[in-house]
Amino acid sequence: MRKSILSICFVLLLTAAPAAVAAADEAPAWLHQAAAIKVPTYDKEVPAVVLRNEQAVTVSEEGRVNYVTTYAVRILTRDGRAYAEAVEVYLTKAGKIREMTAWLIRPNGFVKKYDKNETVDRISEPNDIYDEYRVKIIDASDDADVGVVFGYTAASEERPLFNQDVWRFQGRLPTLQSRYSLTLPSGWRASSMTFNHEKVEPTISGSTYAWELLNLPPIKPEVSSPKLSNLAPRIAVNYARGDTGAGATAKTFEDWRQVSRWASDLHDPQAVPDESVTAKARELTVSSKTDLDRIRAIAHFVQRLQYISIDIGIGKGNGYRPHAAAQVLAKAYGDCKDKANLMRSMLRAINITAYPIVIYSGDPTYVREEWASPSQFNHCIIGIKVGDEIQAATVIVHPVLGRLLIFDATDEHTTVGDLPDEEQGSFALIVAGDSGSLVRMPTMPPESSQLERQAEVELSPLGAITAKLKEQSTGQTAVSQRRAFRGLSSSGYKQMLEAWVTRGATSALISRIEPVDNSVEGHFGLDVDFSAAQYGQLMQNRLLVFNPAIVSRREALFLTEAKREHPIVLDSHTFTEVVRVKLPAGFEVDEMPDAVKLDTPFGSYKTSYEVKNGQLVFTRALTQRATTIPAAQYQAIRSFFERIRAAEQAPVVLARK
Repeated sequence: MRKSILSICFVLLLTAAPAAVAAADEAPAWLHQAAAIKVPTYDKEVPAVVLRNEQAVTVSEEGRVNYVTTYAVRILTRDGRAYAEAVEVYLTKAGKIREMTAWLIRPNGFVKKYDKNETVDRISEPNDIYDEYRVKIIDASDDADVGVVFGYTAASEERPLFNQDVWRFQGRLPTLQSRYSLTLPSGWRASSMTFNHEKVEPTISGSTYAWELLNLPPIKPEVSSPKLSNLAPRIAVNYARGDTGAGATAKTFEDWRQVSRWASDLHDPQAVPDESVTAKARELTVSSKTDLDRIRAIAHFVQRLQYISIDIGIGKGNGYRPHAAAQVLAKAYGDCKDKANLMRSMLRAINITAYPIVIYSGDPTYVREEWASPSQFNHCIIGIKVGDEIQAATVIVHPVLGRLLIFDATDEHTTVGDLPDEEQGSFALIVAGDSGSLVRMPTMPPESSQLERQAEVELSPLGAITAKLKEQSTGQTAVSQRRAFRGLSSSGYKQMLEAWVTRGATSALISRIEPVDNSVEGHFGLDVDFSAAQYGQLMQNRLLVFNPAIVSRREALFLTEAKREHPIVLDSHTFTEVVRVKLPAGFEVDEMPDAVKLDTPFGSYKTSYEVKNGQLVFTRALTQRATTIPAAQYQAIRSFFERIRAAEQAPVVLARK
């Protein structure tokens, strides 16, 4: 898999040079030509425009691949200076960057050149202890300013694992020209698939294929929109010799079963439990009474192993191969595939079957069913074979393998029976030899991610309040609260809660915080006591006005833009709240808002008000369903959330008796 950043390049600018410095450098003709292009007028938020984005790929008979990247961009705003950067990734044992040079052209024609003296070479992923992927960077952002053109070229070579490649025609920036060309040896053939765009057909000249798009508009960032990887056009390319010798040095896959067989050869030998793995599995499950208890005990242990990635021998497939289970157990760390493999091995030691599942984490829509390629995945989870007695929303039924409980052994905050939001509904490959297949991961129902809140509030005649909140959350709602609780310091956690409470109750003071984290069962509880001296508004010493929705929901969606370019992506969750406000002596309810009831295909919402035993009881409930709504239906969803906001801002009016 080629792990290069194909569409990330940025712009730079030379600062004014004193008269005493040497003459300007020379830039190549192609960059001067790009700098002469008259660019369209864009919105003021667009920071830069890509003038040229090109990669020329040449494949040798032996399967060695040479790449030449040519890139140019014009800076349009001060924020665009951050794009003044050239980035190329390479694999130390399977490839190298032979040459990398960048230039900057000022509007007055002055040129500055950047070569190896300004190039930084570092590990690709700073969090990895060791990674054979490295990256070369030329960062010219300090020199950059509005109006300059930055460009670079890079020549690299690689011996890939697969006769497959991906070309992303653009990032978020508008792109005037984007081109990918592939030159093959005589007798070789190429085919392609296009994603996020109408089919891009190559032009073919001899053994060279070229795909090109022109005048691509900017991709605007919007709240709750699909990921960029599901918006920007890209092609997936397969190439091979035309005879039966195809794949002698690298592979091309015809279907997902072939990918499963290939991956099984890497995973299965590493999952054989030795004495240490077996002993640890039995120790962890000695008091467990059911298979679910055993799975939870092992999952809890594996999730808490330190996440560290050490990618070695990637060019030979080891980047896809987990380390042996015994080795991961002994060292007490590993990456996602190591953790999944260790859990699989420990389950096997107590006679529970499990399979590795490779998935793309970060965009549930990224993996495309029609293109069989391991390079579509960046994460590994696990599918555990279970009986009918285990009921969970994360159980899927495979036509050959049976009932599988899907679980992410890397996400330490998500418990057995749940799945991270970014993995729900995505295609993933169950690695099980000839029985393996690409399947859709489960999507949790709204009730699996729930927040229930009770609020007891005492309102004084002058509008001061004292309040006691009690929350219980489950599923991914609990995960978000657990992540904040564990990830922040005590003071940081308190500051976060204070910011949340004071959004509704200005100048509120928190007197008690009591979180309760039941991570085994996936629950998170939180009690918060607070007071606010001036919450209700006393008018003419006769009317007392206050909002019973004192604190905001944890999940909020603010769709305020008049128009929408991209679809709206919603996740699943439910929220319910009951607020009991003890009315101050001498006051009675004069006006209450009307109850609200909204029902749509993507969610429902309702409120109610009742006066009972000297209390105002306010309830609200929101159910939101996981779905993607076309931009053409934006006004309907915008109206839904506007009506919710209006309902939650509606005041209650009390009057003196």
